[in-house]
Amino acid sequence: MKLSLDALAMLDAIDTRGSFAAAAEALHRVPSALTHAVRKLEDDLGFPIFEKVGRRAVLTDAGRTLLRDGRVLLQAAGELERRAKRVATGWEAELRIAVEGTLDLDSLLPIVAEFYADYGGTRISLLHEVLGGMWDALATGRADLAIGAPGDPPAGSAYALRQWGQAEFCFCIAPHHPLANLPDPLPVETVRRYRAVVMADTSRELLARTAGLLEGQDTLTVPNLSAKLAAQVAGLGVGNLPQALAQREAEAGRLQIRRVGSSRLQVPFWLAWQPEHRGRALQWFVERLSEVECVSAFLRR
Repeated sequence: MKLSLDALAMLDAIDTRGSFAAAAEALHRVPSALTHAVRKLEDDLGFPIFEKVGRRAVLTDAGRTLLRDGRVLLQAAGELERRAKRVATGWEAELRIAVEGTLDLDSLLPIVAEFYADYGGTRISLLHEVLGGMWDALATGRADLAIGAPGDPPAGSAYALRQWGQAEFCFCIAPHHPLANLPDPLPVETVRRYRAVVMADTSRELLARTAGLLEGQDTLTVPNLSAKLAAQVAGLGVGNLPQALAQREAEAGRLQIRRVGSSRLQVPFWLAWQPEHRGRALQWFVERLSEVECVSAFLRR
């Protein structure tokens, strides 16, 4: 290969500083050596890279194209070197974080910003998973860290876990839904006859899960919490919503919070990861999230 990163760095210095003499000083080389190196590169490539305009060294059209794309390579090479150094000191090149679908991703962004400010260099990938999809994402390697994995871990699994609190969900119906005319508590057998709106479990290999769904109940499956809320407000079905979100909608008159049977749905949430993953970025997020007011600070409102 006729073109090297060192040659691109040399061309960048000449163009940036406007002359061979200034570039030679910046690169700690004598001007004659720099001139000879450029002339040899031009001979090897078969076209001129610089031309003299007054006292300045100006790129030719071909030279400008070469350096424009070459600077992309220089930047990528520098980034690669920095990432390799971080990996050598225990920082992951990439950290993939799964966030449970009932949690507000916006609440995580200030923490991601903190990480970037102090430890930038590890690429962060955020993805949404639902119910058992959180555990599945860890099991299949789609995620390195699960934020808000709900319920109990799969039987026989050996995840590293940190309890992250418990969330309460409220059973909600639209004011014009047929169940709205009945007194509390709503009988389970009566509720079973009406369609439930559920979020699709994103598991790919592990058994899919449900939450608050009664056996034999008809379902309308939606992709996310926003769609679930909209469907319930429209009266297309019933179901459980995070308490703060349910209260907001009830105060606005769009939903009613009702009681089914004798208790409300309460779900434990976890921070979870594979025990062999000991990267410093993962540990930073685990410790930082442990300082937060548990899962309640992240539930949709």
